[in-house]
Amino acid sequence: MTARRRTAAPNVSYGPCGGPKRPAGWARNRKNQRMTISSSPYTGARDLRAMQDLAARLWSPASRRHVGDLAWERHQHTGREPEWPTRLWRSGGRTVAWGWIELPGHLDLMVDPACPGLADEVLTWFAETAPAAPARPAAPGAASPGTGARRTVMAASSEPHLLAALDRHGYRRDDTAPWFCHMARELDRLPVPRVPAGYRLRTVTSADVPARVLAHRAAFHPSRVTEESYLAVRAAWPYRPDLDWIAEAPDGSAAAFCLAWLDPSNAAAAIEPAGTAPEHRRLGLARAVCLAALHAAREAGARRAVVGPRGDDGHPVPGRLYRGLGFEPLARSDVYRREE
Repeated sequence: MTARRRTAAPNVSYGPCGGPKRPAGWARNRKNQRMTISSSPYTGARDLRAMQDLAARLWSPASRRHVGDLAWERHQHTGREPEWPTRLWRSGGRTVAWGWIELPGHLDLMVDPACPGLADEVLTWFAETAPAAPARPAAPGAASPGTGARRTVMAASSEPHLLAALDRHGYRRDDTAPWFCHMARELDRLPVPRVPAGYRLRTVTSADVPARVLAHRAAFHPSRVTEESYLAVRAAWPYRPDLDWIAEAPDGSAAAFCLAWLDPSNAAAAIEPAGTAPEHRRLGLARAVCLAALHAAREAGARRAVVGPRGDDGHPVPGRLYRGLGFEPLARSDVYRREE
């Protein structure tokens, strides 16, 4: 597929994203300069780094995306690339937007707020690329029939330029859908992790991958994470083995786990994922293993950490865990829906 290219009209000065910008003297000296925005489909690891670069450049503690969760989500499953049409938009050699579709009809996107008009372009690409999701059946006892085909997009309260674009394109927040709470804490004062007798905290080695995957699949059943996909996670930037922790049970199995990711440019760590195998729950292991990972992240240079658990009543336990660890809510992500 060839790259799309948009060229600004001559005799107009343009900023880094093609938006009109006329600083004193600039247009006079370079009035015939043409700025372009190009887009191209995702091709692999180099484009993932470009997506991560945009996430790092826009990052704040209230952000929806961190370089680590992008690595985790792109690699935690194998063989799904055909289900994930993805496109990147660039200007002046920098990535300024990207869209990541999960077929049949869900979009995740990131757009530099300096280029708000690109949100419209990403949403148009979404509509052109992906068929809408199947119709939603009526709820039992509902007075009206089910809705027609729909498209959904995830966006955060910290992204007003995306919320405005969604409104222009007819998307409305789905108050019946799960939502996510973006939380943060400083790492200057961390409690000491403690585990019950017989358990111990340690980092994951290559020999632990089968046990680590079993623990993940038990904690998040049903799960598509495999040994192959976890090895891909371990090979991805910015994975660090010193930030990948387990609570080992007395029988040598992985009872609980926490993977932290460090964004060195922002001195910010993210937890993604963390969990406990069902037979080891209510022992304080999730708290202990997360604290171990946070201590390691601080030693690696992180000054703060973020996490994004579910915030709705349908899955409240992770939120309670992270609030107990000192994380405070800063923003939320919601699903926005458009009925076709």
